[in-house]
Amino acid sequence: MFDKCIELLRSRGVELEDIAECVVYLQQKHHPDVTIEEILPTVESIVRKREVQHAILTGIALDIGAERNELFDRELCAILNTDYTLYGIDEVLAYGICNLYGSIALTNFGYIDREKPCIIGRLNSHDSTQCNCFLDDIVGAIAAAAASKIAHGHSSEVKS
Repeated sequence: MFDKCIELLRSRGVELEDIAECVVYLQQKHHPDVTIEEILPTVESIVRKREVQHAILTGIALDIGAERNELFDRELCAILNTDYTLYGIDEVLAYGICNLYGSIALTNFGYIDREKPCIIGRLNSHDSTQCNCFLDDIVGAIAAAAASKIAHGHSSEVKS
């Protein structure tokens, strides 16, 4: 399943290094020397989780169905193809990934979803015929989850 998800992401223009670049963006203030190479194993560990794999498969299937106009409802296809701003189900699917990694992942996701850095901005640009309504949020959620996992691993001692 992991290999299938990696290939599916790749077929949609996303490499794990692209996601790691988003994690660097999220972590640069807290860990200025962190590198993509150091982050890649964390990103990979997120994608290895079955719940994350299911979100990847589901979200990309809906994106592909919409871009091919093969969903049961034309209006739904139009909503997904334009990534309509009031449609929030794409974020809800992404929250499922974030919820596996706690409140830090949710706040990281909100930030990265608003800022749209790196690959997320490219996926969200609507410059192609490829529908990325779910994909940009899935990528952001994986990055947010990886940043959260890193933050939990580098937690400093609390001063009282």
